[in-house]
Amino acid sequence: QVQLVESGGGLVQAGGSLRLSCAASESIFSINAMGWYRQAPGKQRELVARIMHGGITNYADSVKGRFTISRDNAKNTVNLQMNSLKPEDTGIYYCYADARLQRYWGQGTQVTVSS
Repeated sequence: QVQLVESGGGLVQAGGSLRLSCAASESIFSINAMGWYRQAPGKQRELVARIMHGGITNYADSVKGRFTISRDNAKNTVNLQMNSLKPEDTGIYYCYADARLQRYWGQGTQVTVSS
């Protein structure tokens, strides 16, 4: 079972930046994909960004050009750098990992962007 621990959420003004981190309990080389979903109040959870085993990245249209996902292989960590934040980026951000035909989730971290 892959355990995921997130950090880095918080409150920021519009236009500001935050960096989320997700640490996995095993080598990320054994994980097919990792990424971030977010869920705003009253809305469905949506994919924000993901990074595949080979390094390919995908982003939601709403965050392209503002968010960057990356991984630190030595620390078994995936990071999400969020710049030019908007109030609509507010929500709970969940890290996930796909490994051995299962999806694992972190506990979630709150991101609040004030206008």
